Amino acid sequence: MREIILMSDPKVAAIPVRECGERLVDVRLGGSLLVDARRQDPAGASAHLREGVLERLLEAQTTLPRGHRLLFVEGYRPLSLQRRYFEEYAAQLRAGRPEWSDERIHSAASRYVSPPGIAPHSAGAAIDLTLADADGQELDLGTRMNADPEESEGACYTEADNISEEARANRELLGAALKGAGLVNYPTEWWHWSFGDRYWALVKEAAAARYGPRDLD
Repeated sequence: MREIILMSDPKVAAIPVRECGERLVDVRLGGSLLVDARRQDPAGASAHLREGVLERLLEAQTTLPRGHRLLFVEGYRPLSLQRRYFEEYAAQLRAGRPEWSDERIHSAASRYVSPPGIAPHSAGAAIDLTLADADGQELDLGTRMNADPEESEGACYTEADNISEEARANRELLGAALKGAGLVNYPTEWWHWSFGDRYWALVKEAAAARYGPRDLD
């Protein structure tokens, strides 16, 4: 497995943000994407993405083989919610590994939840998604959506080898479509893809990120 740069790496935080001001849009409008309800909040915030990210998702969908669709699960996440998720997972790790330093806990937590100051979801730049068939049934990609490294024994890592051939093929299909549209994957989460955020800028060697954390209007 190739070396993985975690969200907590100082190289990610060092990327400047040159906010382009692009608006957040509701991905449910138009009905082009299949949207799963499992992470939807009453206000519909999680169904939003930056306009340019949605455009690239729709582009990626057109390259999938007949009978396959993207299944959108979660996009925008308010900074307060991102902070809560990170603190809860860090506390879970700390309870299981009381001998670990705060620095190690912070790094380990970032495998599964991005530190709030970096979080692509809070910039409207990241999507959690998977593949579905023509009837909207979710395909096998090796783990459930949002399985953490402990639960899945590392199978949540995009290049994990402890998954079936079918799951591997589906991950490669998803990856080919999204990479072709310019998105990048966070390698500890096969379902997490982004465009325009700091992590994307680091991977793509861009001078700056296009999107920073923002509030939903």
